[in-house]
Amino acid sequence: MIHVLLDDLAFVRADAVLRPADGSLEPVTPAMRRLDISAGAAFVAQRRVASPLEAGAAVVTGSGDLAAPLVVHVVVQDDRGDAGTDQIRRALMSAWQRAAEWNLAVLAAPLVGAGAGQLGIEEAAALLVDTFGARPGGDAPRELRIVVEREHELDAVRAVVARHG
Repeated sequence: MIHVLLDDLAFVRADAVLRPADGSLEPVTPAMRRLDISAGAAFVAQRRVASPLEAGAAVVTGSGDLAAPLVVHVVVQDDRGDAGTDQIRRALMSAWQRAAEWNLAVLAAPLVGAGAGQLGIEEAAALLVDTFGARPGGDAPRELRIVVEREHELDAVRAVVARHG
């Protein structure tokens, strides 16, 4: 089941939020920098990695002060630069796999891969919807809440969900 919400990802109730990140789990967009601020100082310590991750990976950590107790970091940028569509698709599939391993039923996600110089709103939404629909069997995750910050994004993403869902 996929829902589209106009909200602040930091306050959305879910088992975990997806967070686009670079190979060191640093934020890759201004929205994710704001999410990190909301998560507080403890979150910085929780998301440390011993060595950089490659684009396409996904890892789970605590969430600091966010409403959701966990964060699934989706690595969309590494030392080679921004990930392309294939790496973002791989990162999302990794995220669904991590969510299943952690038995997370409800996930909240921004438009992973969207932003300046990356994917458009519709393309990022289609990747979320298509990969969520293609996740391996099992019960988890059973619900995806795509969270957008602007009214025009809400309409565009709902249209993609209607076409692909």
